[in-house]
Amino acid sequence: AEAAMACLAVDPTILLVVVGVLTFVITFCGCVGSLRENICLLQTFSVCLTVIFLLQLAAGVLGFVFSDKARGKVSEIINGAIVHYRDDLDLQNIIDFGQKEFSCCGGISYKDWSQNMYFNCTAANPSRERCSVPFSCCLRDAAEVVINTMCGQGMQAMSYLEASAFIHTNGCIDKLVNWIHSNLFLLGGIALGLAVPQLVGILLAQILINQIRDQVKLQLYNQQHRADPWY
Repeated sequence: AEAAMACLAVDPTILLVVVGVLTFVITFCGCVGSLRENICLLQTFSVCLTVIFLLQLAAGVLGFVFSDKARGKVSEIINGAIVHYRDDLDLQNIIDFGQKEFSCCGGISYKDWSQNMYFNCTAANPSRERCSVPFSCCLRDAAEVVINTMCGQGMQAMSYLEASAFIHTNGCIDKLVNWIHSNLFLLGGIALGLAVPQLVGILLAQILINQIRDQVKLQLYNQQHRADPWY
């Protein structure tokens, strides 16, 4: 059961489903609330957007202030993904894509793949992939027409210098950190692009809520005065 929960924690399909459901619920509250002029749904929409915005802001600040702990958490997630590499095809494709795009292998180094039961380098491992790494770690050959999926065979048994002639030996964590430092303006623009619509949504929801309340007060006022015989 514990292994299954650990696998679910790094399953991109589960993550996308959860994000999709939350997006649908929040959007439903905002859309139906504005169409029906329902204060309860509009307040739910506004509160959810506010909570999401604050969580994003807190995550950014904490990630910047506690960068070492954030790096450790990222390393933990990557190691968990390595362990469950063969358990989920979507996760496998994401890891292969990341290693090819960043020209890296493993978390800290290519030897991290020994954490996977299929690539484990112990003598007791009966797998044909023992001491290997995924093909996405291999150096690319522009002239290669057919991808050699066994190019990482036995690479963990080699030293860094020997393996560097065939695969990327540097880990993906350092590559990811370097990429973030090189693209701070891009990431800042993306964060701003996500924050502005959320703030606009919160503002418009509050304006509409106040307008609905004013209309309700006006209707009550008119009803009271119509019932007044001296009106």
